[in-house]
Order: sequence, then structure tokens, then C-alpha cells
Amino acid sequence: QVQLVESGGGLVQPGGSLRLSCAASGFTFKSYVMNWYRQAPGKERELVATIGPTSGTTHYADSVKGRFTISRDNVKQAVYLQMMSLKPEDTAVYYCRAQFYRTSYWGQGTQVTVSS
Repeated sequence: QVQLVESGGGLVQPGGSLRLSCAASGFTFKSYVMNWYRQAPGKERELVATIGPTSGTTHYADSVKGRFTISRDNVKQAVYLQMMSLKPEDTAVYYCRAQFYRTSYWGQGTQVTVSS
């Protein structure tokens, strides 16, 4: 049974940091591209960061470049999103997604709220 379980969200002040984790099971994790998406209230879900199967390739949305870092551990079957210098506009539900050609799995999401 495929599972993607996000954790690490919460309330943080502007300028603060959070580290999100996504634990994967039930599929061949090391073969999948892993993504972090986010969805703010009233907005469409957007791609935040992507990492290739062997961590050699990463991609970031312009809005988070230089502030967020995606990484993965293929032994622990987990993907991470280190978020720094957080802004109120980073407030959203953050989702991880596993992608292998046309096969795609989503987690349930974790809420990140940036507010003073």
C-alpha cells in the first residue's frame, strides 16, 4: 500500500524556518522524482520544488529560490524541504508528490502558517 506522509508543518513567525519531511512507503522510492507542492486558500496548487531520483537535479519555483532547499534520502525513503526566511505568502498546505512517468502519488499535506 502506497503511503506518503508529510510532517513538520506548523506556525512560524516571518523570517523563521521550518523543515518539512515526507516519509514514503509501498513503492520503489529511489526510482521516483519527488516534488513539493503547496496550495494557499483560494489559489491553485503550485509546484515549489523538484528533485530527481538520485538527487542530481533540483528545480525551484522563482518565489522560493534561494530560501528553500529540497533533499532526499533514498535509504530512509524520505524527501525533505528546508524552508528559511519564511514570508506570510508562504502560508499554505504543503504536499509531497512522487512521480514516475504517468504514475503519481500524493500525500495528505501539512499546514504551514507564517504569521506574527
